[in-house]
This record gives sequence, structure tokens and C-alpha cells, in this order.
Amino acid sequence: MSVIGYARVSTLDQDHTTQIERLEGADCDKVFSEKQSGTTKKNRTELVLCLDYMREGDTLVITKIDRLARSARDLHNIVHDLEKSGISLRVLDQNIDTSTPTGKAFLGMLATFAEFETNIRKERQLEGIAKAKAEGKYTGRKATARAKKGEMLELLQNGMSKPKIAKELGVSVASVYNVLKDDELEKITSLEPEGEKKEAMKAIVKTMKSATDLKLEYDEAKAKNSDIHIAFLED
Repeated sequence: MSVIGYARVSTLDQDHTTQIERLEGADCDKVFSEKQSGTTKKNRTELVLCLDYMREGDTLVITKIDRLARSARDLHNIVHDLEKSGISLRVLDQNIDTSTPTGKAFLGMLATFAEFETNIRKERQLEGIAKAKAEGKYTGRKATARAKKGEMLELLQNGMSKPKIAKELGVSVASVYNVLKDDELEKITSLEPEGEKKEAMKAIVKTMKSATDLKLEYDEAKAKNSDIHIAFLED
């Protein structure tokens, strides 16, 4: 029989070191940990690995109920699966042990209250947003990467690579590429041609061709008094 621990925090900037240390102090033979939302079991790969790893007679240990599930339904489903596999659950903070009848009853009661508290919190948040909207104060979440577009362009002009820009500004590399791609599109669509020519340029930008190259080709074509034909897209 093994004692297995499971630790979880909701976001990447949170730290589950304390949870892991407590689980190790509770004589866990192995500890699974992850940084993932606990609203559902979706994408919680370490939890899936943990449950697959355990065998009949083992004990799963967590520090608090909400580390395992954030709704009564999910918790009951997980506990049901554990019981079906002959695995007991122990919760350190609430001193719960499902190997006893009292522990099972107490766990169900706490899960119900935890879900109630979560629902109340969500309701208050929605009420606050509705009030802010009515007063014209709610603008929604601002796109972090796009808000730093000016800084991105400045760093790019100074010769910094896109991965380094992402690290410097605290955003993903993909976000940097997306913002810069949008900027290229804005530059191209501000050129003189209208109609089909402009649409052709948009299509080229969407294939990630640089704005500089496009501008050079456009200037060359303009100097020759020629039109930009569909063949322009075949580069």
C-alpha cells in the first residue's frame, strides 16, 4: 500500500512548494503536482497520472479539498472513482479520512459548502461588472501584448530579436509575432492602391511576408508604372 500526494495551484505564477513539503511531511511515497485550474478535470494531466498510478489499498493525500476539486459534483465523482478502485482519500487541513464513515459524511458536507461559496463569489463578481457597465466604468480586460505594441516596435527597431522582446516585455513569443504581423498589415493597407490591389497585399501579409519586402516590391512596380497583378501573390 502506498501513500500518494497531489498538490495543485491555479496559475503559473503561484507556488505549490508549501503543499508539496506538507505532503512529503505526511509520509507520502510520491507527490504529483501541477499548475492548472481546478474548476474541472480538463487539462489536469498530473491528476490523471496520479489516479492512474494508484492501486487498490493506496491512499491519496491532499492539503485541502479545493486542491482536488472546485465543485461538489466533481469532488463526488472523483471520490466515487477512488472508492470504486479501493483507494481512500485523506485531507490534511480538514482532518478527513474517507476510510471511515464519519470522514465520508464530513467530506460531502464540506464540498457542498465550498461549491456554495464559489457560486456566491461568482454572483458578486457578475453583479459588480453589471454595475460598472451601467455606470460606464467597465471596459473589460485590456490585451496585455497589444498594449505593449509601441515598446515591441521600438525594441525591434533597435535590433532585438522577437524571442528576446517577448522575454523583455513578459509576453509569449507568439503574441509578439501576432502584434507585429498586425502592424505590418496596417502599414500595407495604408498604401495608395485600393480594391483588389489592397486585398492582394492583405493576403500577402497574412502569409507572414515582411512589410519591408512588400513596400520595396510595391515601390519597384510603381516606378515601372505597372500594376500589381495576381502573380504578385505567387512569391
